[in-house]
Amino acid sequence: MSSPALIKALDQTALRAVIDQHARYLSGMPGGRRANLTYCDLANCSLEGVDLSDADLTGARLNSALLKNARLNRTILFGADMREADLRFASLKRADLRGACLRGANLSGAELVGCDLREGLIALQDAKNGFRLLSHQKRPGELDYAVLRGANLQGAQMSGTFALAADFRDATLTNAVLQGARLKNANLGGADLSGADLSAADLSGASLKGAVVAGANIERAVVDKADLSDLLRAPPTSVYIDDVPLQEVLDAHEAWCDTGGIQGKAARVPDVDFRPVRNMAKRRLTALHAPRGVFFGMNLAGAQLQGSDLTGADLRGVDLRNADLRGARMLGVQLQRADLRGAKLGPLVIGEGRFVRADLSQAILAHADLRGADLNRARLIDVDLDGAKTDGAGLELAEVA
Repeated sequence: MSSPALIKALDQTALRAVIDQHARYLSGMPGGRRANLTYCDLANCSLEGVDLSDADLTGARLNSALLKNARLNRTILFGADMREADLRFASLKRADLRGACLRGANLSGAELVGCDLREGLIALQDAKNGFRLLSHQKRPGELDYAVLRGANLQGAQMSGTFALAADFRDATLTNAVLQGARLKNANLGGADLSGADLSAADLSGASLKGAVVAGANIERAVVDKADLSDLLRAPPTSVYIDDVPLQEVLDAHEAWCDTGGIQGKAARVPDVDFRPVRNMAKRRLTALHAPRGVFFGMNLAGAQLQGSDLTGADLRGVDLRNADLRGARMLGVQLQRADLRGAKLGPLVIGEGRFVRADLSQAILAHADLRGADLNRARLIDVDLDGAKTDGAGLELAEVA
């Protein structure tokens, strides 16, 4: 920040008192008071897990602060200096981050739904010099080199944001306003940009490999030398397999499952986009052969997919709660942000003393929810579990190396 005279020192005892009073304020207890930490020097402070929702930290110095798992919902962080702060898995829903400097900050897995990251400047009245600007050592509204991998920025206001070489891999940016944002050389690989406003955004040299751009006006962005390979665009209105509608193919497969092969027909549908089907919850699709299928964002909760071949499939953001995937072949599958709570990924018994293990080798499970899932004896070789929730997951005897 600029003049040190604008910044107020605060010792740990005073800071703890403010936090305790704020906790009372949030719970409606006597003696509560909303935290006012405007222009306070909190650099390098340990604030992990603290709840400062609705607090006012305008112009605060938070560079290199430890804020992992902190709750900063609706917090005013206008013009705050948050360079290189540790904000992993912090919740900043609808926070006012206008003009905040987040250069090099780590926001991996953070919740930033509806936050405001636009540029902003603070003008302070000075008795001697009139109004003057409180400025950062770097540009305000800056995310240069920040890590936002897997962060949720749904509906975020990011017009004019500077995010040079920022890491947005697998982040959710649905309906985000990125009009005129400077995203040169940023990594947006696998990011969900559905419905995002990219008008006049500078994506020169950026990587959007595998990004979801359904409904995004990416054609109105500057994409010189950008990697636009494997983009996932809007789903087709309908899909046919050998002139048969995909829905009928799946119906025939269910009949095959229900009658032990007497009726219907087993589906072999590689490289198919299943999104036009919309809802596949609780469907009986045992032994479905659908390698490299696209299921992005679909509902497959409770689906029976035992022994299925889903090698290389796109299951990002899919609801697989309580799905039966025992013995499924899922090598290299994309499961970023997928909900696998209670899913069955253990071995599939095929005879006395014989079983087939679920194989998720080289799968990407970054920021997936695996709480309560059964992964007993599953093959998890070279799996990416960055930011995944694994509380209560049955990992007994899983093959991890």
